[in-house]
Amino acid sequence: MPSSFPGMDPYIETNRDWPDFQNGLADGIRAALNMTLQANYYATAVTYTAYDVIEIAQRDSHSISPDVSVWRTGPGVFAGGAVAVIDPPLAESQIPLEVEMRLANVEVRQTGTNKLVTAIEILSPVNKRTGPQREKYLRKRQELFRSDVHVMEIDLLRGGKRSPLAVPPPAAPYYVTLGRARNRPRVDVWPIQLTDRLPRLPVPLLFPDPDVLLDLGAVVRDVYERGAYAKRIVYTQPVPSPELTSEQQAWVVQLLAPNR
Repeated sequence: MPSSFPGMDPYIETNRDWPDFQNGLADGIRAALNMTLQANYYATAVTYTAYDVIEIAQRDSHSISPDVSVWRTGPGVFAGGAVAVIDPPLAESQIPLEVEMRLANVEVRQTGTNKLVTAIEILSPVNKRTGPQREKYLRKRQELFRSDVHVMEIDLLRGGKRSPLAVPPPAAPYYVTLGRARNRPRVDVWPIQLTDRLPRLPVPLLFPDPDVLLDLGAVVRDVYERGAYAKRIVYTQPVPSPELTSEQQAWVVQLLAPNR
């Protein structure tokens, strides 16, 4: 069953669904490119490990009444002739727990030499959240921009920090940027509104070979249906954070009305 959204479905942007969707998207982009690439190129999905923090609501601190029984240092152990009493804790808290995730991006390489030609980076929440994972990604991004590799960055997440650009693009919830190796430092930007269809994108290759077409919208629609997200997502619930504008919320309510 297809999504009701014409472009990106914001309900997929949850910690539960996103890793599965990102891996499916990488696989879909790889398959779509390999259907159209010339014989001297191939696309491959490259997996990497990221660590994300499980968000758990912290319990309210509460006082604990001492137990009427006596706490001893050990069976029959006394300190200085008296029973050693242990002070009980006065509150409970929780520690942040990290979970390991396997995520994927896509690379276009030259057949035979395996030379990296185009890196297609699919941003994940850990790439957009302040911390070591974001710093690691930004270092990789800078290294790619210093090389002779074309860099495409696909950001289909409304939340988190955007990748830095010298000139801020028009405001939008989603973006695709493309930095061609020969055009540095200029990059092309596709700002994508929630109501927009996802664009058809040029994927550059080695000069003088022409670009190949990537229909991002078609890939996302296919990933949505193959992943059975229509069965997994509860559309009667509010859209996951970040909060929509009143105009966006009204549009979503109208769009989903037939399914509610």
